[in-house]
Amino acid sequence: MKWRDRRLLDLFGIEHPLVQAPMAGLSTPLMAIAASEAGGLGSIAAAMLTPETLRSELQLVQQATSRPINVNFFVHKPPAADAAREAAWGRRLEGYYRELGLSLDGAGGGSARAPFSAAMCDVVLEYKPRVVSFHFGMPDPGLVRRLKEAGTIVISSATTAEEARWLEANGCDAIIAQGNEAGGHRGMFLTDDIARQPGTMALVPQVVDVVKVPVIAAGGIGDGRGIAAALALGAAGAQIGTAFLLTPEARTTALHRKALAEARDDSTTLTNIFTGRPARGIVNRYVREVGPMSPDAPAFPLAAGLSAPLRTAAEAKGSAEFMPLWSGQAPTLARAVPSGDLMATFVEETAAVLRRLG
Repeated sequence: MKWRDRRLLDLFGIEHPLVQAPMAGLSTPLMAIAASEAGGLGSIAAAMLTPETLRSELQLVQQATSRPINVNFFVHKPPAADAAREAAWGRRLEGYYRELGLSLDGAGGGSARAPFSAAMCDVVLEYKPRVVSFHFGMPDPGLVRRLKEAGTIVISSATTAEEARWLEANGCDAIIAQGNEAGGHRGMFLTDDIARQPGTMALVPQVVDVVKVPVIAAGGIGDGRGIAAALALGAAGAQIGTAFLLTPEARTTALHRKALAEARDDSTTLTNIFTGRPARGIVNRYVREVGPMSPDAPAFPLAAGLSAPLRTAAEAKGSAEFMPLWSGQAPTLARAVPSGDLMATFVEETAAVLRRLG
């Protein structure tokens, strides 16, 4: 496949302008290796890792491939503790705790999601991945400067044209335009109004018009038709996430896989009750009864401290009703094939669409 727009290919050093989305808790080093070996940009999701576990994953990746890789981090500001809000949230969930045979004593108060730090930057500079990406804005300028001085390509997600302009002004080499359709957490950082977030088709051309750096379309893209549409809108490439969740390399649980296989185009919604930030997933009992959006949920990522025990207990009983079933709006496009084969299929499908369009 000969791509007309080579901006991402040259910037990242890849063959195809396709990024396997980093999905914290779901994507794996094996998925990243397969995606990169197939000519795309594989991604390691580091938002729930420690410096030690990140080092282990990067060692595994670098032993298996010399191709470019992306490592993704969250850059949220840790919230101040709010004991009253946590207690009120506990009272809201108390009935579910009793139903599942759990105690609220000692529950809550923690989360595995930590923002990019100097310690994580040290690991990145030790292993020197080609690309580092961020979610929820950009880290401290000093950390960005360290990455740039080491020759690292820095990218981040924007959910509006204003956010895209801000990212470019603050050192981004490329921008992921994340439409409303995308699964998982919104990358929003200059706004928190999910009702006004544009979809991918509306967002991408408007971002392309206001920045000079390459734009990567994300959200609802799961096959060659979506990739070709993104390119037609002016994007230099596409980032794909949900379509990889049924691959054998994904860490997706059996219950989550079943939910994805049964999902339709209208099965997802944005909810903040799992972590405290809006994220798109498949509707289940917990989302219906407590959310989807609750003003009472503790700030990100503290809400996860009280929702996680419910998930663990329900999952042990074979139930997905309290799990965060992350998914974009195109779950029917997910395919249970190896990640490398899926990446190759995307290339073939995109080429076929572009040939039809002339």
